[in-house]
Amino acid sequence: MATFFLIIIYLAFISLGLPDSLLGVAWPLIRPELGAPLAAAGYLSMTVAGGTIVSSLASGSVIHRFGTGKVTLVSCMLTACALLGFSFSSSVLWLALLAVPLGLGAGAVDAGLNNYVASHYKAHHMSWLHCFWGIGATLGPIIMSRNILSEHSWRSGYLAVAWIQFALVALLFLTLPLWKRTGHEAAASPVPAAAEQPVQEAGDGSRHFIKSGVVKPLQIKGVKLTLLTFLLYCGVETTMGLWGSSFLVNVKGVDVAVAAQWVSLYFSGITAGRLITGFVTLKVKSRILIRAGQLTALTGAVLLLLPLPLYCSLAGFILVGLGCAPIFPCLLHETPARFGKEHSQRIMGYQMAMAYTGTTLLPPLLGLMATRTPLGMGIFPYLVTLYAVAMMFSSEKINSLLKTRFAGDK
Repeated sequence: MATFFLIIIYLAFISLGLPDSLLGVAWPLIRPELGAPLAAAGYLSMTVAGGTIVSSLASGSVIHRFGTGKVTLVSCMLTACALLGFSFSSSVLWLALLAVPLGLGAGAVDAGLNNYVASHYKAHHMSWLHCFWGIGATLGPIIMSRNILSEHSWRSGYLAVAWIQFALVALLFLTLPLWKRTGHEAAASPVPAAAEQPVQEAGDGSRHFIKSGVVKPLQIKGVKLTLLTFLLYCGVETTMGLWGSSFLVNVKGVDVAVAAQWVSLYFSGITAGRLITGFVTLKVKSRILIRAGQLTALTGAVLLLLPLPLYCSLAGFILVGLGCAPIFPCLLHETPARFGKEHSQRIMGYQMAMAYTGTTLLPPLLGLMATRTPLGMGIFPYLVTLYAVAMMFSSEKINSLLKTRFAGDK
């Protein structure tokens, strides 16, 4: 039963990934058709992420009241309806209105499912969970690209993805009783409470002790730095997905449909990397995988930054995707181990909210700078590199802090 339940969670994460990459790929066609300014894509992305932040912060109480199955079902339904509306939108205003349910449909289920997998499954399952997100994020640009090539329309691409979402909604509806049954089984064996509960071994090899009911989540050492790392990571990932196509079209002179395929390869790098990471976590600690991913992503960003041949830019997109692959799932899976299971659901909600804050604020910053600086879209690789460097710095500070705490516990 637990394995089948995990498969349903995997499929739900496909639905989370499908819409994430559509706007950036379709924007070079949407913008002239609707007469929108370049920076409007950033504002739409901000609206989607803002809705996700709200639902992430409310995820704990919402899931406690209605259950993970119902929240997942309603979330996917909201997403499907919003995507259907996108395909018929006649103005940027309509896109902005529909971006609200699109964002709300992702946050609560994202935080809830991440915490469930982090608390009940091993690290490789978390990597494979986000691999399925990558499958959805990879399929999105492919579907959009094929519709652009065959029908010269971004609308048909949104429509096709909406129908896929509705199919997933039907599957979730049919399996809803299984969610309830599995939820009762999980509730029958809760984590035992203790005045001072030893936490699992963290990714750096240390063990930490968090006093239940005494320390507030944000007061635990390392939590704030972890939140900053999530913010910067999403700055890298979302900026690449949202503006990568515009960078290739406007700066590198790549055709719109080809640029969509290249962005699809970026998300393919994330997907393949997370599939591989799931096996690697059986032998390698999460801390090492996080560091290796950050170095790989930084290398890809530098390839985009330097004046190199076009194929180097393609390699840069793939390397950034491969580098991003282990970072997010490994950081998520470390949450209960680093900060305690009694705090993990709330901290997980904070992490998802901060991740979507990065999605909300950092990509639109590029849109603003592109319209107000002589570089235009040429500023894209500079900001991606800056985010990658800052992310790595904050992550290494966490590792140093945890080592210090471990030494203090001896």
